[in-house]
Parts: sequence; C-alpha cells; structure tokens
Amino acid sequence: MILDQLSADSIAELVALRHVLHQHPDLSGHEAATAARIVQALQPLGPDQIWQNVGGHGVVAEYRGAAAGPSVLLRCELDGLPITELGGLAYTSTIPGQGHLCGHDGHMATILGVARCLHQRRPTRGRVLLLFQPAEETGSGAKAVIDDPRWPQLRPDYAFAYHNLPGHPLGQVLLRAGPTNCASQGMKLQLHGKSAHAAQPQHGLSPGPAMAQLMQILPGLGQGTIDDAGFALATLTHAALGAPSFGVAPADGELRVTLRAMTNQRMQALQAAAERAVADQAGAQGLKLQISYHDVFAAVHNCPKATALAQAAAVGCGFAPQHMPQALPFSEDFGRFGDDGARAALLYVGAGQDHPQLHNPDYDFPDALIAPVVRLFMAILAQALGQPLS
Repeated sequence: MILDQLSADSIAELVALRHVLHQHPDLSGHEAATAARIVQALQPLGPDQIWQNVGGHGVVAEYRGAAAGPSVLLRCELDGLPITELGGLAYTSTIPGQGHLCGHDGHMATILGVARCLHQRRPTRGRVLLLFQPAEETGSGAKAVIDDPRWPQLRPDYAFAYHNLPGHPLGQVLLRAGPTNCASQGMKLQLHGKSAHAAQPQHGLSPGPAMAQLMQILPGLGQGTIDDAGFALATLTHAALGAPSFGVAPADGELRVTLRAMTNQRMQALQAAAERAVADQAGAQGLKLQISYHDVFAAVHNCPKATALAQAAAVGCGFAPQHMPQALPFSEDFGRFGDDGARAALLYVGAGQDHPQLHNPDYDFPDALIAPVVRLFMAILAQALGQPLS
C-alpha cells in the first residue's frame, strides 16, 4: 500500500464538502440527509460495497484486498449537536439550534479522504471498512451498529478512530493505552407523592424533602480524581419540583444526575450506590419512584497492541506522538467496538492551543487537520494490514 498524499485539488474538494456538511448538521438518530451526502461522495470512489442504514443511518464503505488478511475499521461520526452556532462563519449552520460544534464534519471529511486514497491504491490483502456512525453524541450509535443483523459480516479485527482536541498544538497526535475516556450515563429520577393545598401541606406528600436530601447525597458518591482507576463523579444537572404555583404543595419531582466513572465496572458500582440512595430516600418518605437511564456511554479502553501499532504508524509518517498522561473525563461512543472484540484505539489530534473548545457555540473544525490525519490513517492501515509503506 502506498502512503498516499492527497493532491491540492483533492484537499480543496474535501474542505468544500466539509463546509457543506457543516451547513447542514443532523441530530443523533436523524442523520438521513448527511448519510445520503456521504453515500453520494463515496460512490465514485470505487468501494466494493456500500452498506447503508447500518444501526440506523450508518454507512459503511468496504474495500477488499485480493489476499486474505485482517479487517480494519476506521470510524467517524455523522451527527451534530443541539446547540446554536455563534461563530459567524461564511458556511455557518443553516438549521436553527443545530450545529457541527464537535468536529464530526471534519472527521467525516477525513475518512472520505482515506476513501480517495484507497480508490487510488487499494489494499492488496485483508479489507478496510470505513464506518460513518450515527448517534455518537447520545451514546447509542455504536451499540445500534453492533446490534445490526449485518454486523457479523462486518465485525473487524482492528478498529481506529480519532477526535480533534482543542487546547493542544495543531496536528499533535496524542495516544494512551488503557483507559482513555470515562463511562457515563444520565440518571433520571421521578418521585411521586400527593398534592395538597399550600395552606395544608400536611394533607399531601411532597417529594421536596427527599429531593433536598438527594441533592446532597448523590454528588457525595463521587470519589478520586481522573488519575485514579476508581474515579467516579455524580453531577446534578437538573431539578424540578411541582408546577410553578403558590397555592399547591407539590406531588411530583424530578432530578437528573450524570454518573461518570473510569471503567465500566466502576460505573456499575456507582449506579448501584446511587440507586440504593434514591430507593432509601423514596422509601423513607413513602414516595413512588421511577428511574430511567439516558445517553449511556461505555468507557473507552485502548488496546495496547492497537495503540502501539498506531504509534509506530505515526512515527513512521513523520509525527511525534505524545503520551496522554491521563484519561479524559468526557465520554466517547467508541469503546463498544473494543468491548465487541476488536483491537481498538481512539487517537486524539490537537486542534490548536487557543482553539474554541468542543461544544462551544463558536467552535469550528480546523480544515488543516484533514490532510495530515488522512496520511496518519493510511499509515495505520499499512501497519495493521502488514503492507509496507513506500
């Protein structure tokens, strides 16, 4: 496999397509229009097969070599965010309240750049799978892809992805074997009692006292720092008690808490502790209780072998990869591919030290990352497929 360099015209076309994607962001689970644009861009690039509607609106482009070898998956994300963009770009989002403010538009353009290279120089052995994954932002997309009945035909031996990371020098590659991103999930608590006249609250059953206790207890379940294997964090994100009124003592209340932990096992323990605390308070007050979970992300744990392979590829094509000294507290819907059996590694690439942060309303993906990360991914493919670079 040749370590292809994209032409200036090709880079310009990818940047232009990235800007079109940026103007038309789709939210998680609603990426049909974005997926159609991706399929249209892939069709002239000669994949052996394009799989559509994988795990929802997911798209997979498959490039097969003539000889047997490993399957290597490169993943990017289709979805944007429910955030109003405020950057004032010439190609700003055309959809009110929605924006590509995490860089998934740039990640898609990068993987389309890899497809261009594979069209020029196909793998001679094994196969390459380019996955455009739906619903990353809600933590549901990777599971839906893996649960797709066609997944056994696609299941890879290796899986790689990258995410741009503001606050680090532009183009700096960051790697870490082991825990890389925390598991997280949203815990929604609904407490039900009985309303009463505000003049006679004793004739009702307000969830207020239990909620007040839980607002103190739940954050206290967190422990350790991000440097610790036992790190856990419970963050209160929303509270609502009754309806806006002065004449009614409330019957219903709701709390939302985000649980976060370094590992899936630590998450199970944190969830169990939170559920015990909530059940104790609800039971003591005689309240009915409902618990539901939302935006469930598994922890990302980079396979040491895949991480070493990515590091060797980065060094071989001129990068100076840096070791990430600690895992990142935010979550990423990539860990499930490793849990499913792939040797998986998630890389980070600096977006600029003074660049707006992810999910900021003025964030925009730096176009200068597209070409070098295409080169990096082509080097990773060469390493994983056991084909020399030239």
